[in-house]
Amino acid sequence: MPACQHNLISNNYLSNKGISIIVLQEPAINHLGNTIASRDWTPIYPTKHSEDPSGTRSMTFIGSMLSSDSWNQLDFRSSDVTVIQLNGSWGKLTIFNIYNDGSSNNTLRQLVNYHHSNQDKIGHVEKGTAHVLWVGDFNRHHPYWDNPSDTRLFTSDMMEAANRLIEVVADTNLEIALPIGLPMHKHNVTKRWSQLDQVFLSNHSTNILTSCEMLPEQRGINTDHIPILMELKLDTTQTAMTESTPNFREVNWEEFSMELSKQLAKLPPSESITGQRQLDKSCTNLTRAIQTTIDNQVLALKITPKSKCWWTRELTQL
Repeated sequence: MPACQHNLISNNYLSNKGISIIVLQEPAINHLGNTIASRDWTPIYPTKHSEDPSGTRSMTFIGSMLSSDSWNQLDFRSSDVTVIQLNGSWGKLTIFNIYNDGSSNNTLRQLVNYHHSNQDKIGHVEKGTAHVLWVGDFNRHHPYWDNPSDTRLFTSDMMEAANRLIEVVADTNLEIALPIGLPMHKHNVTKRWSQLDQVFLSNHSTNILTSCEMLPEQRGINTDHIPILMELKLDTTQTAMTESTPNFREVNWEEFSMELSKQLAKLPPSESITGQRQLDKSCTNLTRAIQTTIDNQVLALKITPKSKCWWTRELTQL
């Protein structure tokens, strides 16, 4: 599992596709209670993670391209559910990252109660539209989304559990967004495929859904699940601000001196300074010459909130 998670968050595919959020179920947690992450991703643990790190079965990663002002975490008292909320001029999107235990409906009951008691947080918005997204491993089988001929999946207990999930989804005004019948989980013993993972989106949000599909070619090592890629059209989501600052480490100082000499030669002839106005004018001219030289000879270095002060030229070359 650690190798699979490391492979996923370090994959160039994520950056190439512009993916900004990763949701994982049953993440890798080490003996210190931490997960595997990288500097490009901010890990969001469930609210109860600090109380029982080993029980964490849901984690969300936020890409550094999203401004911290555009999202926040909502309190959900479970180790199996992580909730974040994105905000923008388009409204807000509440994402529930869910691991639903195969032998219990406790998480489903918590989800229903949360929706009913937190409508102001989830459903109310002053401008735009409020959207809700459930995504995760629900551990439920039903002929509606699984292969109907695979009867081993549809015992009476399994059907009762699946019907409960359907009732909960309907009660919270969600609809299935992932195409039905997709093989995305391979059973370790029988080697047969089923659809344990699901994506549910609020029933009024179909206009923002661009695509929702599985990626068999991106299946991680040592894992029996296939990743799901979902694209939502929220064009005005804020991105992290990028600033520029002069990169003096890379300056060719010989060329810099030559350029500065040229700029100084353009200044009026030197003379004795006898008053404040003359002093101010001379300082302004000198500052302009130096700044023009910097603009011409010093390249801009992009600085983002994730930039590291210890990054060196040698690391860039490597």
